Amino acid sequence: MRLILLLAGLGVASATHAAPLTYAQALDAAAAKAPALRAAALQVDALRASARAAGALPDPKLAFGLDNFPVSGPPAGRLGADEMTMGRIGFSQDMPSAAKRQARIGRAEADVVAATADGTLEARQVRTATALAWIDLYYAQRKLVAVDAVIAQLTPLWNASPAGVTSGRSRPAQALEVAQMRAALDDRRSEAASALARARATLTRWTGEADPQAVGPAPDHGVAPGALRAALERNPALLAKDAAARQAQADVAVARADKRPDWSWEVAYQRRDPMFGDMVSAGVSISLPLWGKSRQDPMIAARAASAGRAEAQRQDAERALTAQLEADLADHVMHHEQWLRARDTLLPLAKQKADLETAGYGAGTANLPDVLAAFAGFADAQLTALDREAAVTLDAARLTLTYGSDAQ
Repeated sequence: MRLILLLAGLGVASATHAAPLTYAQALDAAAAKAPALRAAALQVDALRASARAAGALPDPKLAFGLDNFPVSGPPAGRLGADEMTMGRIGFSQDMPSAAKRQARIGRAEADVVAATADGTLEARQVRTATALAWIDLYYAQRKLVAVDAVIAQLTPLWNASPAGVTSGRSRPAQALEVAQMRAALDDRRSEAASALARARATLTRWTGEADPQAVGPAPDHGVAPGALRAALERNPALLAKDAAARQAQADVAVARADKRPDWSWEVAYQRRDPMFGDMVSAGVSISLPLWGKSRQDPMIAARAASAGRAEAQRQDAERALTAQLEADLADHVMHHEQWLRARDTLLPLAKQKADLETAGYGAGTANLPDVLAAFAGFADAQLTALDREAAVTLDAARLTLTYGSDAQ
C-alpha cells in the first residue's frame, strides 16, 4: 500500500511540474532562455565596446630627467657647477598614421559584424535543434500511447493462449510463439519510452523547462523548394563566411597601413640654476619604414593569402549548402512517399489481415497465434506509419529552419 501511495504521489508531482509546450512556445522559450544565445549576445556587446577604442590615440607619456650632469672635471658631482646642468620634465604623444587608425577601426567593425553573424547563425541552430527536439517528443508521446493501446488490445488474446493449448486447439509450441510476440512488443514499448525520455531531455536543454510536454498540433509538412533555394544567398551560415572574409580583408588593410610612417611630438621644460635661466625644448619624430620588402611586404602577402583563403572557403560553403539542400529535398520526397504508402496501403492491409484472422478464429479456421501475429503486424504497421510521419515532419522543420529565410 505504501508503494502504491508513493507511486501515486510521484504521478501527481510529475503532473504538477509538467510544462505543456506547443511548437511555437518551445521555439519562443529557447530564444529567450538558451544560454548559447545569451553568450553570443554578450560577445557582440563586448566587441562593440572595444571597437570604440580601436582608433584612439595611444596614451601620452610624461617624462622626468636630469640633463648634462657633470661626472668628470672640476664641476663633477655638483648640480650648480655647470650652466648646462638642468632638471627636465617633458610630455610626448605618439601619433599613428591616419591610415593605421582607420585600418584598426575597420578591423574592429569587421569583428562586430562577424560576431553578429555568428550570433544569427547560433540563433538559427538553436531554433532548429529546439524544433527537432519538440517534434521528437511529440511523436515519442504518440508512439508510446499507440504501443500501450496495442498491448491493452492484445492482452486478452495473450491471456487466452494457455487455454487454447489446454483445450488442444493450439499446439504447445504456439504458446511459445505468443510469448515471443509479447516480448517483441514489450521491446518496442521500451524503445518508445527511451526515445521519449531522450527527446524530453533534449527539449529541456533548449527551453529550460524541467518536464516539457509536447501539446498542440505538429508543424506543417509543407515545403517550398523554390523559396528555400532563393533564400540560400542570405543563409546565416554564408553570412558568417562573408563576415570572416571581411575580417581577412581588414587584416590586409592593417598590414598595408604598416607601410605608412608614424610620427610623435614632445615638449620639455628644463630647469637650470637660477643664475643661468630655464629652457624649453620641442621636437617631432617620424618613423621611416625603409625596409618594406623584408618587413611589411611579406606580411601583406600573408594577409592577402589569408583573405583569398577566406573567400575560397565561402564559395566552398555555398556549394556544400546548395548540395545539402538538394540532398535533403530528395530525402524529404522519399520520406513523404514512404509515409503515404504506409498510411494509405500498408496500414489498411495490416488492419484488413487482422480482421480476417479474427473472423477466421471465430469460425474455427484460424489459430490464436495466427490472430496474434496479424495483430502484431497491425501494431507494427501503426508504429511504422508514425515513424514515417515523424520523419516527414522532421524533414519539413529542418528544411524550413535551416535553409529558409527568417520570415519563414
